[in-house]
Amino acid sequence: MEIEQITCVPKTLSPEDQHRLEQQNSRLVSDFKASQLEKDARKHWDLFYKRNEARFFKDRHWTTREFRELLDNQTAGTKRVLLEIGCGVGNFIFPLIEEQLNFDIIACDLSSKAIEIVRSNKLYNEGYMRAFQVDITTEDVLNQVDANSVDIATLIFVLSAIHPDKFVTTLRVIHKVLKPGGVLLFRDYGLYDMAQLRFKAGHKISDNFYMRQDGTRSYYFSVEFFSNLCVEAGFEVVSNAYVHRRTVNKKENIDVPRIFIQAKIRKPP
Repeated sequence: MEIEQITCVPKTLSPEDQHRLEQQNSRLVSDFKASQLEKDARKHWDLFYKRNEARFFKDRHWTTREFRELLDNQTAGTKRVLLEIGCGVGNFIFPLIEEQLNFDIIACDLSSKAIEIVRSNKLYNEGYMRAFQVDITTEDVLNQVDANSVDIATLIFVLSAIHPDKFVTTLRVIHKVLKPGGVLLFRDYGLYDMAQLRFKAGHKISDNFYMRQDGTRSYYFSVEFFSNLCVEAGFEVVSNAYVHRRTVNKKENIDVPRIFIQAKIRKPP
């Protein structure tokens, strides 16, 4: 059973939670190590997908429920252009294809290994989709996607893997490829999520930014911080809130609380 609550209020930390966060500050990732993690970001994600292939993440069949914009204008004759940023192995795009939604799909990822797996999927069809490797923190994507050409862009558990110094730059690149009035659908890790609180000393890089064991990184967003990023990048914030979700199975004695943030932002018409 899943229990979900949407709110603008962050999690209230217990004394135990506060102690965990304080312990994380006792030993931070060194500046040299942090620099190496940034330099080797693509390598770590290539290794991640080489090791896990398509087995790690589940297909995201929840996206049309959470983002009703994906279902708009499906009977119109003209296909809309959907850009998925950080497509991984296609857990977002292939469920949309199975639902036969009317999109021309563009998919990109930092990892060339992930793109290789996407292209090998039996549902991959260059008649209505294309996938390519690119670093979305640069303007290289404009060599593949025209400015002002995308109706909907998605950023699902992707921005958190990017260095915070590049957040605004990344959002500005997305702003350029969106049509006026186009929307960016966003979901990512929320402040004080269970995964953030579980990090031990030696894994914290900077405020709310952490190194995982495999060398990939994760940032945990507050709604206020994300809204400020969006405004600085030139977007209008349509909606932005915490999603508190619990997966409960009393028979298996499982109670897993997660915190995400979910937002819809728009390039001004």
